[in-house]
Amino acid sequence: METVIDILLQNLKNWGCDVDGALNRFLGETELYQQCLNTITEDKAFDELGKALDTGDVKAGFEAAHTLKGVLANLGLTPMYEVVVEIVEPLRAGNANGLQPYYTKLMVERDYLKRLLEVK
Repeated sequence: METVIDILLQNLKNWGCDVDGALNRFLGETELYQQCLNTITEDKAFDELGKALDTGDVKAGFEAAHTLKGVLANLGLTPMYEVVVEIVEPLRAGNANGLQPYYTKLMVERDYLKRLLEVK
């Protein structure tokens, strides 16, 4: 019989996440991995990034996006990672223009992750 974590891991794989790579980094600790997934959905860097993009604060936006990029990569959340890369690189170059659609997509992806984590 499949456990809740088994279903979650399969749903993440179906979404395009690198679950195997992430679990390797987590030394196979599925409960710790799940806890970190729950934590990332509430990470303040999402809000900081949104505020920075709204105000055109390239430095703060880059810091928040770069933080998210690293965490999302470590968690194997490839769909979210790919979106945040589209935000980080222009900010790294000093450009905050036209990034709002990417931020909106990132938030949609975060909401999707939240829904996956609600499976009981």
